[in-house]
Amino acid sequence: MIDGSYHDVDSNELSFKMAGRLAFRKCMEQAKPVLLEPVMRVEIEAPEEFAGTLMGDLNQRRGRVQGMDSRNASTVIRAEVPMAEMLTYGQSLTAMTQGRGSFHMEMDHYDVVPQLMADKIIADAKKPQVEEEE
Repeated sequence: MIDGSYHDVDSNELSFKMAGRLAFRKCMEQAKPVLLEPVMRVEIEAPEEFAGTLMGDLNQRRGRVQGMDSRNASTVIRAEVPMAEMLTYGQSLTAMTQGRGSFHMEMDHYDVVPQLMADKIIADAKKPQVEEEE
């Protein structure tokens, strides 16, 4: 609805808020919204002996390996990994490479959150609302 009318007797602030809330809910149901998450472009440099371990770890973090190069005695792995999976990566990388690995990451794009994870996020977001109503 683009416009509306106001009547001194029948209209009040609560009526307009309720109409807006109902319209928003109906639109969201019809639009089929999805959750998006930031995906980081990651470049990891570590000794060659740790390449397999690092690749396995990136796969567990829902990462997509884009390529791998050799530099001197090091391996450089390029990947795209969701930011939520990279929050503790520095500590993990230090442990996996005995302190000899380093990484750099930057924001690349947004991607759709997998449905199972989205359901969990939505359920967690609804919990405080349920507790407040009780």
